[in-house]
Amino acid sequence: MTKSTRKVGLGVMGFADLLIALKVPYHSDTALNIGRTLISFIRDVADQTSIDLGKARGTFPDWDNSDYTATYTYRNACRLSVAPTGTISMIADTSSGIEPTFALAWRKSNILEGKSLYYVNKFFEDTAKEYDFYSEELMEHLAKGGSLQDRDDVPDWAKDVYVTAPDISPAAHVNMQAAFQEAVDAGISKTINLSLIHI
Repeated sequence: MTKSTRKVGLGVMGFADLLIALKVPYHSDTALNIGRTLISFIRDVADQTSIDLGKARGTFPDWDNSDYTATYTYRNACRLSVAPTGTISMIADTSSGIEPTFALAWRKSNILEGKSLYYVNKFFEDTAKEYDFYSEELMEHLAKGGSLQDRDDVPDWAKDVYVTAPDISPAAHVNMQAAFQEAVDAGISKTINLSLIHI
């Protein structure tokens, strides 16, 4: 099947980090528009490249059994996919797929001879220090599963920008998936982590 269709599966990762760098809340209309614009651009470039390759080298072998017409000469039956990219994004030190940030701080216990290590979102740590709301107590609160939304010592704009997956409503998760799905011609992965409030 793979040889007969030559599916590619280009995707994205680091989308939540992009929004954070732009200071755009993940669950906002602006974020949805950024997502649509980004994936539409990727689709247009991927489609045109596949058409150019199709003209030069021929379409994919199963072309005659596909729904495509002779108007285009795609080399690849599908060009885009959104994968979870969990491990890959950890190696790349960026957010996963089109997922929001899962947590701002977390702790790994019983490593290095029983020690615990804190992991903190690099953007959040820099912002908290720059705007003077960083504290070890805040990091401990977050690492224990606490929400930034519960904190009076954090500015409202930071709560919006650094919203995490459990803070976002199910509808906001689905809306982001739908925005990307508009341009994706293959599978799309989107994890929806719910807080107890949304269940």
